[in-house]
Amino acid sequence: MFFRWLKKYVPRGIYARAALILILPVLLLQLLVSVVFIQRHFDGVTRLMTSAVSIELRFLVDTVNNAPDLSAASAALSRIDAPLEILSDLPAIDPPDVDIKPFVDLTGNTVIGTLRSGVANIIAISLADRRRVNLWVETIHGPLRLEFSRRRVSASNPHQLLVIMVVMGALMTAVAYIFLRNQLRPIKRMAAAAADYGKGRITPFSPTGAVEVRSAGMAFLDMRNRLERQTQSRTMMLSGVSHDLRTPLTRLRLGLSMLDDTDVAPLLRDVDDMQQLLDAFLDFARSDAGDRLEPVIPGDLVTAVLDDASRTGQAVSLAAIEGTAEEVGLRPMAIRRALDNLINNALRYGSRAEIGVSVTDRAVRFWVEDDGPGIPPEHREDAINPFVRLDPARNQDKGSGVGLGLSIVSDIARTHGGVLRLGESARLGGLMAELVLAR
Repeated sequence: MFFRWLKKYVPRGIYARAALILILPVLLLQLLVSVVFIQRHFDGVTRLMTSAVSIELRFLVDTVNNAPDLSAASAALSRIDAPLEILSDLPAIDPPDVDIKPFVDLTGNTVIGTLRSGVANIIAISLADRRRVNLWVETIHGPLRLEFSRRRVSASNPHQLLVIMVVMGALMTAVAYIFLRNQLRPIKRMAAAAADYGKGRITPFSPTGAVEVRSAGMAFLDMRNRLERQTQSRTMMLSGVSHDLRTPLTRLRLGLSMLDDTDVAPLLRDVDDMQQLLDAFLDFARSDAGDRLEPVIPGDLVTAVLDDASRTGQAVSLAAIEGTAEEVGLRPMAIRRALDNLINNALRYGSRAEIGVSVTDRAVRFWVEDDGPGIPPEHREDAINPFVRLDPARNQDKGSGVGLGLSIVSDIARTHGGVLRLGESARLGGLMAELVLAR
């Protein structure tokens, strides 16, 4: 439970976590040294020095109390306070009622406590002057003020140790962070290259840094190169398949069309179905082959798709174009193919459809809504899988299909680092298909 609560406050970035790893041990070490060294060493030294001075103070107080009168006490003090390097004033005027100690005095409490335990009848102790100690003691001849150097009771300059610790700790942390940042930078660059590749972009990347980081970078490059070779091989194979299969089908259709037999019509429909199935398979396997990333305005793509739909007489209208009209790196042919598939799918099961786009700083969202029967929530994930036809959800008697329309859209979304989401249209009551692409 504690670790779950702590996880919410831990930085997410690698640089911030590295800084935390560096700073936290330094702070804990400084705190430990401060407690152990200052509280024990300086307090112990201060207590010993103050105890030695207390002996001299008790001697002065006893000398005053043993004097028969005030003049004899003053004469005795004048003979011994100078050799002891202690200034005296008898009787003292207006002694304070309470002890005076600055808030930031590290050893002040130890000095006051040791003096009060070593000298009797102390009225007050003042440490207001950091260089001097003033002490008032009650005697039989009146209040006695004693003044001596602070160095005689306190270890000199304990704050300098703290200053040195803080300055050197900050300096060493900064130096360590600079070196660590140089080791983390290759990881950030590799993560950025991997993220760009997931969005369909190939970013130049060369492995640098430590041996382990270089190995991970080389593994990433090998994986990316293998995927690129597989994509190129698939493209070349599809070009051959397209040529080898379309040509015989075209010859077969031409040959059948020249026959006058009434039994030829079903055969022509079979050839057309085969052609349609072949086009669907090639469209699914081709995805974005031959299409490169280009800076385009998403709203212009939607407008172009609407123009094509209006020329073909499709009942498609514009829902909204939201966000800024700035260019985004997309594959325009693939996006138009995806939107065409969504519109055809919407009009296949509904009477009208709406299309819209929303552009934000992090994503581009296209959506197509229809007034058809929609897809139940428990079947939406299956609907995206290739070659799946959901008879209970959508009436498959309305036209032919092989269950590849949504799969093609989903594949195009993945090549852009995005996702295809299916939901319910709040305005039209049918299916809402959202094509969300990462920027």
